[in-house]
Amino acid sequence: MTDKPAAALQVGKRIAGGQGLSQVLLRRASAVELDWDVRQKSRIEATDSLGRALNVFLPRGTVLRGGDVLVCEDGSLVRVKAAPQPVLVVTHCADHGTPFDLLRAAYHLGNRHVPLELQPDRLLLEPDHVLADMLRGQHLIVTETSSAFEPEGGAYGAGAGAHAGHAHGHAHDHGRDHAHDHGHKHDDGHDRGHAHAKQGHDHAHAAHDHDHDHDHGHAHDQPKAGGKPIAIPVVGQAKPHVHGPDCDHDHDHGHGHSHGHEKHDH
Repeated sequence: MTDKPAAALQVGKRIAGGQGLSQVLLRRASAVELDWDVRQKSRIEATDSLGRALNVFLPRGTVLRGGDVLVCEDGSLVRVKAAPQPVLVVTHCADHGTPFDLLRAAYHLGNRHVPLELQPDRLLLEPDHVLADMLRGQHLIVTETSSAFEPEGGAYGAGAGAHAGHAHGHAHDHGRDHAHDHGHKHDDGHDRGHAHAKQGHDHAHAAHDHDHDHDHGHAHDQPKAGGKPIAIPVVGQAKPHVHGPDCDHDHDHGHGHSHGHEKHDH
């Protein structure tokens, strides 16, 4: 009598990039290798490195990336690896082109909605002989190899960019720091800034503890600008010179033409 195969583990949670998990837990986790075509699906049947069958059910539109971690119903973890697959590698020709050719190629491929992995010195895409011929016609070098494929995602989607899971937290922290760190205190500065309105404005701006310009809703005497002022003459300027019979300029410019009047002595 043979043993029945173990029931497939149900998987319904993904941790992008394994964020928040210790290296010890990640080393103990099993792994599953999936190519790009499979990782785009929200329903996946696969087998991990321990031989366990997995039934993956993720929210529609979820895209798995290499480095993501799946959480099984029994609490075990499974690391996702991008499986090697056939890809075209596009590089610029040093003899007949420049790195700018890659930028142009990415533009044309993007217009065709071709899944594309961007690297500093190359582009990767799935094999397509028509696209390969087009790229070679643009003085680009196209070779086929086997490699993990991590194309760019939509700019505003949850899977934007090949490393969206790793950069997401940093992007928000960076935004908050720059949005609110103005180098001044709002509570103290603005209270003092508005309290002087009852004193007939007889004060100097030094009373404000601000490093920036702001509008209090009332007028202040403008502080004198520091440094030497630059004078721009605007009075007594002559009218634009028009070459003609009444002109008193010497028009012999050395370029062999006549303006239709005699040369004047100055």
